[in-house]
Amino acid sequence: GVLEGILPPAAGYEYEAAGESGVQEMGKGAERFARLFTGGAVVDAPVIDRKDIAPGGKVDGPAIIVEDMSTTIVEKNWQALMTDNRNLLLERTIACQIARPHGGTAPDPILLEVFNNAFTSIAEQMGVNLENTSYSVNIKERLDFSCAIFDSNGELVAHAPHVPVHLGSMGDSVFAVIEKYDNKIEPGDAYVTNNPYNGGTHLPDITVITPVFIDETDKPMFYVASRGHHADVGGATPGSMPALSTSIDEEGVLIDGMKLVEGARFLEKDIRDVLTGGEYPARNPDQNVSDIKAQLAANETGVRELMKLLDKYGLDVVNVYMDYIQKNAESTVRKAIKRLHSGRFEYPMDDGSVIRVSIIIDKKQEKATVDFTGTSRQSKYNLNAPRSVCKAAVLYVFRTLVADEIPLNAGCLRPLELIIEDGRLLSQSYPAAVAGGNVETSQAIVNALYGALGVMAASQGTMNNFSFGNDYFQYYETLAGGTGAGKDFDGCSAVQSNMTNSRLTDPEVLESRYPVILEDFSVRSGSGGA
Repeated sequence: GVLEGILPPAAGYEYEAAGESGVQEMGKGAERFARLFTGGAVVDAPVIDRKDIAPGGKVDGPAIIVEDMSTTIVEKNWQALMTDNRNLLLERTIACQIARPHGGTAPDPILLEVFNNAFTSIAEQMGVNLENTSYSVNIKERLDFSCAIFDSNGELVAHAPHVPVHLGSMGDSVFAVIEKYDNKIEPGDAYVTNNPYNGGTHLPDITVITPVFIDETDKPMFYVASRGHHADVGGATPGSMPALSTSIDEEGVLIDGMKLVEGARFLEKDIRDVLTGGEYPARNPDQNVSDIKAQLAANETGVRELMKLLDKYGLDVVNVYMDYIQKNAESTVRKAIKRLHSGRFEYPMDDGSVIRVSIIIDKKQEKATVDFTGTSRQSKYNLNAPRSVCKAAVLYVFRTLVADEIPLNAGCLRPLELIIEDGRLLSQSYPAAVAGGNVETSQAIVNALYGALGVMAASQGTMNNFSFGNDYFQYYETLAGGTGAGKDFDGCSAVQSNMTNSRLTDPEVLESRYPVILEDFSVRSGSGGA
């Protein structure tokens, strides 16, 4: 910024009118100067009146261009050009040099923030594309979807602020695809899965995963993924969430990490065969395929934007800052852990099951052990929450305890040891039913964790699922509720809480897309209790 006012001419500046090229070069003969901090040093920068710059005139930085209503700073290694229509066009004259960090070198704090926002922005752009190109009300209007970026190992790097229950678990789906296909992943391939025993949540949540290759590598350097809740994937009832299901087969079609695109060719017949097969096939495969194509388009947005980042900074810098932002997230969670206290909590479920959690805080080691030992055994019905859902709930809770603006990523989990017994409500085996585990039990886990930490009272322990339909149309909604209060803050009414972050369908959209009339749309009076 400008440090002092106008100074007398500095030595070494000479006026230079239009040269042989006919281009007016401003600055060297300036009569006014001001001290300016730029490029890490204080310099005497010429002060030029904008009206004195003719079209085609150039001002090399460092310089200050003034006018009645604004001031333009031209930094070192930049140049300002006055266009024919008298706009100032600023261009860099020397390419931006980004230092290639080596092992053990601390990250540049400015670049760390740049990459924090760059990766998150890419995931957000993926979401915008998915919203714009999807067909179903569920994804297009309710925004029941999530998008994220992963490193070459399948570790979560960044996500957009979408649905928490999706994002903490998507990494497990990416891991499952990497493990299944190993060295057989090729450029132009993409994969699809909804397997709740391999990183999925429940069957309506379909995840599309696209590996990202670059020219000089023979294996994927990154992965991008999008997960969307499909209104129906089959099952005993429309909406694929039967209230009394006792087996995963009653909840719809299971897709176990199958190849969706091969060599840039969409395998539509293969995915349709899966969707229309089995005892309870999908009721609207055309809509499923349309939304899956939209998820692929969203992923391609992620690939394209990652390539732009690579072009600007290079693979080594992008890779090392992917690692840095995960380490930074780990560090911030460790700092948050030091402010917490150990605790236990028991959370009863409506079916008689109990979630038991013990959180042991080790302030010296800056880590926490989250132990669900003693939680009820696997349920006969569908309140079983896949291990990935439990992991997502833990990741969400500890991320909310961090005040810093950091992307939710795998680094947040590094200071946490998670203990979940197999064969229990929070880790079950095929063919256990799981439809309610994602939408009911996930919320109960969050309430139990906040209770054990003594951070806040329970929020509504449900996503308030409401669905109806037939063979021709299927509708699904999560109704807003309330969040719990804490020691120094009130709860909040009529909001999507904790593990869900979708939108309520607008009444006009509902009535235009479905054969229904909505008679009332309001907050239920007095529902908050005393």
